[in-house]
Amino acid sequence: MTTPILTPILQEEFVSGIHTLAAKVRASGWIPDFIIGIGRGGLVPGVYLSHAMDVRMLSIDYSSKIYGFGEQLLAEVALRSASGEKVLLVDDINDSGNTICVLREAIEAAGGDLSNVRVAVMINNVSSIEQVDYSVQTIDRKVTKDWFVFPWEAVGTQEHIERDAAEEPSRTA
Repeated sequence: MTTPILTPILQEEFVSGIHTLAAKVRASGWIPDFIIGIGRGGLVPGVYLSHAMDVRMLSIDYSSKIYGFGEQLLAEVALRSASGEKVLLVDDINDSGNTICVLREAIEAAGGDLSNVRVAVMINNVSSIEQVDYSVQTIDRKVTKDWFVFPWEAVGTQEHIERDAAEEPSRTA
């Protein structure tokens, strides 16, 4: 196995990115009623963005892959979006697009109105199967194979960071 290129995102860069993201959302004129941090990587950006925009925050743990856990919460998101409430899903990176795809499909299947649901990420992969509404940085995974290490991940051991990177070899090889 090839050791991935680990690219740290410093705290100052992250906070600056949150302000950029908040400004982009505000400039669009679409202000969410709720910000929803997507676990695990979107929880910290969701909290920060919630404070930066003074918008209530909820969370959905998608990364645990515990069947039924996130689905109940997504059904509630669907009900809220169907009633006209605006929901901003937040994640750290739109890499493959699988997470965003699953979330959108689940919300729609539960009767949600996707016109009231938008997605914001710190880093957006333009070659992803799904695209987002707001991002700070854009990459193309066909070219950029770095594994981005956000401040909350940097507290993990090198072994854990490399293990996380190895879960999807196509991202870093």
